[in-house]
Amino acid sequence: MTIMPLFYSKSIVICFSLQFFLLLFANGLPGSIVETLPGIEGVLSVKLETGYVSVNESELFYLFVESQGKPQDDPLLVYLAGGPGCSALTAFFFQVGPLIFNTTDYLGGLPELLYNPYSWTKTASIIFVDYPVGTGYSYTTSSEDYHMTDTTSAKQVHQFLRNVSETWLVDHPEFTKVPFFIASDSYAGIITPIVGKEILDGNEAGLQPQINLKGFVSGSPHADTALELNSAVPFAYRLALISRSLYESAKNSCKGNYVDVDPSNAPCLEDLEIINQCVEQINKDSILDSKCAGLSSKSNNKEQSRRFLKENSQRFLVPYPKTQNYWCQNFEYVLVDVWANDERVQDALHVRRGTVRTWYRCNSFLKDVLYTYDVFSAVDYYRNLTRTGLRILLYSGDHDMVVPYISTEKWINSLNITVDEVWRPWFVEGQVAGYTVKYTDYGFRLTFTTVKGAGHSPTLYMPRWCFKMFERWIHYYPL
Repeated sequence: MTIMPLFYSKSIVICFSLQFFLLLFANGLPGSIVETLPGIEGVLSVKLETGYVSVNESELFYLFVESQGKPQDDPLLVYLAGGPGCSALTAFFFQVGPLIFNTTDYLGGLPELLYNPYSWTKTASIIFVDYPVGTGYSYTTSSEDYHMTDTTSAKQVHQFLRNVSETWLVDHPEFTKVPFFIASDSYAGIITPIVGKEILDGNEAGLQPQINLKGFVSGSPHADTALELNSAVPFAYRLALISRSLYESAKNSCKGNYVDVDPSNAPCLEDLEIINQCVEQINKDSILDSKCAGLSSKSNNKEQSRRFLKENSQRFLVPYPKTQNYWCQNFEYVLVDVWANDERVQDALHVRRGTVRTWYRCNSFLKDVLYTYDVFSAVDYYRNLTRTGLRILLYSGDHDMVVPYISTEKWINSLNITVDEVWRPWFVEGQVAGYTVKYTDYGFRLTFTTVKGAGHSPTLYMPRWCFKMFERWIHYYPL
């Protein structure tokens, strides 16, 4: 047996002997408590555990954070980050986890960590998982396992959860009776309902142990590729990025289809070219933010660029703090690259030595080369779940041009489920935080919510409002 770490290069493969493989297991036992972390002083005030769960020949790395509220009663979530191929640390640090980076005072070196006042772990226990294999600290003993699809990725998550139930819950019996939910973000929105169906079908087939799935919650949920791409033009018009005359012209010439355009349709192509000129300098993740230069390199030169970023991180971060006019989220992402590649950090997290040569926040080689996209719409999966009694929360930033909220609203309406509460504002401390509508059918309950002013991955932009939204919804309080 050999370990096959993914080094994002077809020409580099390191093999280990069986003896060394067994030694790695001995040095990195699953379910290790993390009491301290480089970057933050003293013992952690949150209960953090890390480990690996075996799925066939793959080892999926996870971080578990126990609820800081009432862990014996609060729900248990598994959190799936987007990408595909973006590490669990993306969610852990930048979305809903208990720690964040101190970007204000960063002067180089190992970044300082701070506690996140709006972490979802204040009211829920969360398992963050590096999936599919090849993401983050996860690895496999078979190089073929790195070739994933949407469906095999969902099956891997499903098997991960079954194995968690068989192993991890044995050591954590207090979580066997709390409600279980799947949480996800961005591209994982297309994986979530597939995993949900896998779980329910497995339960019906008598697979043991049974998984007591109650529902799921998904932010900026990717669900239908064509619909989302086609929604970009009307969304740009709604946000005053293109004129009414240009929008009307494109709508007529393209007949509402802005993606799969007939090459002989010259008027449509001309309109789309003008539209592209209007929006090409817009930050699609959040139209109010500056457009960020890409800090990640092409996959064939990643190691050289990674070293450059680590050696010059101060150069990127110090001149552009949030308090000045020009700031990009990408600058913060440099910090997690520096932190997660530090050997002291990996030892503290009980990462198995030798399994990952270089850690990447998002594995572009997996995403662009190894991954096959075979599910272009998850709407039918949602439709098949409407008679299951699940609770679902979908939330979108209203300044997100990657997955425009109007596309999510449109496919939800195509499910033909009954509107239970009409579109209305929801509030945080007397301020409108967004708008929400609720649907219900045969015990199935779906809440759709916008987050005012937020971009792609709303928790990144409006963490306080998103925490209030989640806290109310997960505990059955109205928004």
